[in-house]
Amino acid sequence: MKRLPAKASFVPADRIRFPQNQAQALRLGDGTTRMVHSLLQLPARMGFGEFRWDDRGVPSGPIWLRVDLGRQIVSVFRGADEIGTSVILYGQDATPTPIGNFPIRGIERNHRSNSYDAEMPYTLWLTNDGVAIHGSDVREGLATHGCIGVPLDFARKLFGVVKRGDMVAVVR
Repeated sequence: MKRLPAKASFVPADRIRFPQNQAQALRLGDGTTRMVHSLLQLPARMGFGEFRWDDRGVPSGPIWLRVDLGRQIVSVFRGADEIGTSVILYGQDATPTPIGNFPIRGIERNHRSNSYDAEMPYTLWLTNDGVAIHGSDVREGLATHGCIGVPLDFARKLFGVVKRGDMVAVVR
């Protein structure tokens, strides 16, 4: 697997566009689907700690996220167009990341977990019992206690576009 330098995270990505009558359906956490018109085209498989973000030319629209635990990635969409994607960490066997659709319940720039004595920058709360998306050191071999960890720079960008109520679909 070709490993890209960390600065490659900011390189604009090409876009795979689907004709209007050939939009692609993505399965959501509750089994429903949502249609997408474009995805970011990546030059290679991303490694741990890498991400891409490119919202150039993407029209305004609601933000929503799709977390694919099986592929270990998150995709950020504006309307029907992907604007960001990243490799993630997720819950270990004893504390798995829940599957389903979750509205973002709250947003907190600087949070520290009392349960695990860990920094959780750019926290997006998904559940009442503490599952969130937050900035993490995304490295091979690491896991979370149910949260979805994303690279810090990606978390910062994500934090800048989401709002309370935006939907996060978690699938396996």
